[in-house]
Amino acid sequence: MPEDCRIVLDGSNDRLLGRIALEASRREAAYALSRGGMLGPVEFLAISGGGENGAYGAGLLTAWTQLGTRPEFKGVTGVSTGALTAPFAFLGPEYDKELEQVYTDTSTVDVMTSRGLLIGLLGDSLYDSAPLLRLIRRFVTPSLLAAIAREYTEKGRLLFVATTNLDVPVGVLWNMGSIASSGHARAAELFANILLASASIPGILPPVMFDIEVGGERYQEMHVDGGTLAQVVLYPPSLGGDDLLKEATVAKLPNLAKLLDRRRRLFIIRNARPGANQVTVARNTMEIADRAVVTLIQSQGLSDLYQLYVIARRDSIDYNVTSIPESFTDKLKEPFDQAYMRRLYAVGRDAMLTGSPWRNVPPGFNPMSINQINQLAAN
Repeated sequence: MPEDCRIVLDGSNDRLLGRIALEASRREAAYALSRGGMLGPVEFLAISGGGENGAYGAGLLTAWTQLGTRPEFKGVTGVSTGALTAPFAFLGPEYDKELEQVYTDTSTVDVMTSRGLLIGLLGDSLYDSAPLLRLIRRFVTPSLLAAIAREYTEKGRLLFVATTNLDVPVGVLWNMGSIASSGHARAAELFANILLASASIPGILPPVMFDIEVGGERYQEMHVDGGTLAQVVLYPPSLGGDDLLKEATVAKLPNLAKLLDRRRRLFIIRNARPGANQVTVARNTMEIADRAVVTLIQSQGLSDLYQLYVIARRDSIDYNVTSIPESFTDKLKEPFDQAYMRRLYAVGRDAMLTGSPWRNVPPGFNPMSINQINQLAAN
């Protein structure tokens, strides 16, 4: 596969990511020029994990289409259930029916089957993800791959999906446009397996093994849910202006400032409520452990929103985030409960159609500084 098909999120591939971004901007500028147009604002979309709660983001996106204000995103990133949404969100309104179908017609049997307690405990997961892989393959058609490849090669638009390399461990961003446009005979297989890996919750669904060859040696990497390390991503905070400047110099790209001097907006879909549900936890080992993991994921997701806020402030990107309204208090009867997902899909649509669901600060953040309070008190 091409060198630029994956980026390791430990800071070691920042210049590679910078090169990908700059080359994409070069293609974007050439495309606009060929049609006599100007480069417009840059819109990013980052979609979080959340399992069946991905129905919220799906409903929101299809309603956004109905309003007629949905942007054509320059870059889309997806983690876990967000990875399953991302290709449809990237390709736009023409794939809204497929997006709706995934989150309103899917049920538990379409995602996983039990392996039995004994096999599950002695093996690598409690459930088999073969049904989910079949579902993914049904939607990863040659036409979908060709459409993503065109957007990547012609317009310079970027689609990234995050997984976690559990061997290191480290996050990995997969450049899905590069894979789709590679022409490799196994590109569709790799594309589908990356989506599967990003949604494979450790212990619940089996990890996905990727064959890697480095320096003539072959080995396998174990990849699991991208949400293991981050619930939502845009690009690593270590990527900065110095990386872009170095790559622009190497690529002899003199108009870097012009490419970057555009309004940039980030939209984050957090497929979760701002706060966790209140429950009475029984004094039971499994329930205590389960509640602790849920709390950890909730806290991590909030931290990720704050990290993106810092990146957006540093890089002069307008920050917009939405999450499931606290008024939605329905409970799941089982994983990927179809009735639950259909109700949540409707909540996402209503949130977009009846008012602005976006906030320009992370949940719980008060943008008024102490100094501003002192100034107001003095007046």
